Amino acid sequence: MIAEVTQGVKVTVETEYQPSYSNPGQLHYVFTYRITIENQSEYTVQLLRRHWHIKDAGFEAREVEGEGVVGQQPVLEPGQAHQYVSGCNLKSGLGKMRGAYLMERIMDGSKFDVTIPEFTMVAPMRLN
Repeated sequence: MIAEVTQGVKVTVETEYQPSYSNPGQLHYVFTYRITIENQSEYTVQLLRRHWHIKDAGFEAREVEGEGVVGQQPVLEPGQAHQYVSGCNLKSGLGKMRGAYLMERIMDGSKFDVTIPEFTMVAPMRLN
């Protein structure tokens, strides 16, 4: 589990390889990641956007950007957390992701980026 705190917002990431959805012979490796966003600040915040950088060993890097997370733009009061699960497909079975969430403080409308810490995705057969 990887975690990082930015301006009172803690982001924790856990990853898992999904063998039943993967097909290594076809260069198709599927991973899920569970993200927990905890508001440890004294302000109510809302997640507006996400921006991901995805590295797939030996293949072209890609970026994903868009509104919210899995169709939601959660509002977090101080002490609240939001958790979601999403996924990533890799061709190599070995990769990394990192990114940022654009957040807004509800009180004054100020916007700030929250770091999504870099995490790795490794298919078990790639460990040997």
